[in-house]
Order: sequence, then structure tokens, then C-alpha cells
Amino acid sequence: MPTSARVPSVGRMVAWAKSAHRRAEKRFPVVTHLADRMVSVNIFDSGTRLAAQCFLTAVPLLFVVAAYAPSSVRRQLAESVRAVFGLTGPANAELVKVFEPTSGNLREATGIVGGLMVLLSATAVSRAMQRLCKRAWEIPRAGTRIAPWRWLAWLALWLGVLVLQGPVRDGFGVGVWLGVPFTLLTQVGLWWWTQHLLLGGLVGWKPLLPGAVLTAIVLTVLAMTARLYMPRALNRALAEYGAAGSVFVLLSWLIVVCVAGAVSISVGAVVAQEPFLAHRLGSPPSSRDRDPRTR
Repeated sequence: MPTSARVPSVGRMVAWAKSAHRRAEKRFPVVTHLADRMVSVNIFDSGTRLAAQCFLTAVPLLFVVAAYAPSSVRRQLAESVRAVFGLTGPANAELVKVFEPTSGNLREATGIVGGLMVLLSATAVSRAMQRLCKRAWEIPRAGTRIAPWRWLAWLALWLGVLVLQGPVRDGFGVGVWLGVPFTLLTQVGLWWWTQHLLLGGLVGWKPLLPGAVLTAIVLTVLAMTARLYMPRALNRALAEYGAAGSVFVLLSWLIVVCVAGAVSISVGAVVAQEPFLAHRLGSPPSSRDRDPRTR
């Protein structure tokens, strides 16, 4: 009796939940679309995976660049990293040790084969970003093979933008008042091209623009706040826990940035697929619009 009584009750609850979702979708379509997309993208899982890949593969790639790049490139890269985080004190001293070594020990420890392996491993970041973009735009895995050279091209773009971060943030010598809009424009271009490149042109340029603008704004704000938080946090962690403490601080910051980026790209895709923009941008229809059962 109790078991049989529970079955209709569960069925009524499920039916009520579906009915409530349909009513909310009619009243607040954008909000419900955003919530559904966040669930389908699995935002926090995607963001933390991307952050882990950045820490495990992209950071070692910077060490390889420091080992083999010309001294001028190393100095510029160190200056850009210093500008991104606003490093001072012990944290800045550790940065100098990595990017401005006084001997060839780092190159000897890395080796050519090791450097190539690190480069290939770093494509895991590109693949993770590609999966995020495909989920955000609801592109199915089947039948959407994208050329692997795009992973390497994205890494090259990422490194190039990172090297130029110092001059860009300083407004090429003019000042921060010009550096902030330069940084914002650079971020828009970076995330606009990132989506187009990693999606293999499956989505046109115009629909990708809202996500690029939103991601650029969010990450530029985070970059500005990083200069206020990261120097103190890294110096305190180095003083109290050594290198292990700085690892925890850096990974925590990467998780925040990657989750924010994942949310921004997904929100941009949803906004671009809403009727008030979709017909102007030529956006592909969302899955609910492609599925006649949801009409």
C-alpha cells in the first residue's frame, strides 16, 4: 500500500515540475533558456576542468618558452605576467628566476623532446576550450570533426596575446587610461576569434560577437581586480607555505577565471539565439527550436 501510493505521488510531482517549467518558459524565456544551457554545459565542471588543464599543461608551456625563447621575448613575457598579476616582492623574485635564468639549466632540464611533449600536451587546453564552445552552442559531437591544427593555432594566439599584455595594459606607454580600453578590445578580438577557430566555422562570425563582448568585459574586470588581490595572496602564501601555497592561490584564481569565461560564453550563445537577436545575427537555432516536440 505505501509503495503503490508513492508511485502516483511521484508521477504527479514530475508532471507538476514539467508544467511549472513550461509556464516559466513562457513568462521568462531568456531566464529559463539560460538555466537550461548552464545545466547542459555543466558550467562548474567545464570551468574547473579547463582551469586544471591550464595549470597542468599551459603553465609548463610557459617554462618551455622561457627556456628556448630569445632573451628579449623572455623579458617581455616576464613583464607581461608581472603586469597581469601586479607581482611584487617574493612573488616577483620567483618570476624572475623562471623567466630570466642566469644559466642554461632550465633548457637542459627541459630538453627538445620534453619541450615537444609539453607543447603537444598543452593542446589539452585547446581541446577543453573547444568542448566548452561546442556545448555552449549545442553542437553535437557526431559529424563535427574539427582539424587538430586549430588547437596549435589557438595556443600560438594565446601565447602571442600573453606576451603583449604588458604593453597593452600600459597603453603602449601612454598610461592605464588608454590601456584599459586597449585590453578590452584585445579581449574581444581574442574571444571572438577563439570561438570561430575552435568551432571550425560551424557558427558564423556575427552570432559569436555577443559572447566575445561579454567574455571580454568579465575577464577584463577580473584582470583589473587580480592586481589588487594576487600580489598580497601570493606573497603571503610564499611566506607561510612556500611554493605549495602559491600553487593553491594560482589554481584558485584560474578556477574563478575559467568558470567566469565558461558562463560568459554560454550566456552569449543563449542571447545570440534569442528571437530579438537571432534574425539580425543569423544565429543557428537552439536545440529546443530544432526539436518539434518542444514547440
